[in-house]
Amino acid sequence: MFLCTGNYYRSRFAEILFDTRARQANLSWRATSRGIATELGLHNPGPISAHALSGLQARGILDHVPRRFPLQVLDLNLRAADHVVALKEAEHRPLLQARFPAWVDRVEYWHIDDTYDAPPKLALAQIEEQVVLLLRHLSSHV
Repeated sequence: MFLCTGNYYRSRFAEILFDTRARQANLSWRATSRGIATELGLHNPGPISAHALSGLQARGILDHVPRRFPLQVLDLNLRAADHVVALKEAEHRPLLQARFPAWVDRVEYWHIDDTYDAPPKLALAQIEEQVVLLLRHLSSHV
């Protein structure tokens, strides 16, 4: 499971990219994504960020994009996940501490900035690099 604040940009891109790359590698792993504080994204237009869509399209993935709206993470989602990645530790650790304290030290943290701190092309390339590493790690433990 990939977590970000609003489940609109980074976590959605990571989820769809992960699923696509896992399918291409004939791995059975599948991802989900959720937001830790979706109420903070009330002004996000549409179901998914235009930056995420553009990044997926640039990678030839646009036909696999689910058109659902962002989803708030619940404790039952965390319990159901085999592995949880929060996309930016400095942003998401405090949110997890406030809302899901039992999960703070059970989550893998990446360091991917949101659009106000990094250009989307850079952030999406960093997510792609991390997804590839995660898939490599998971496939070595199959």
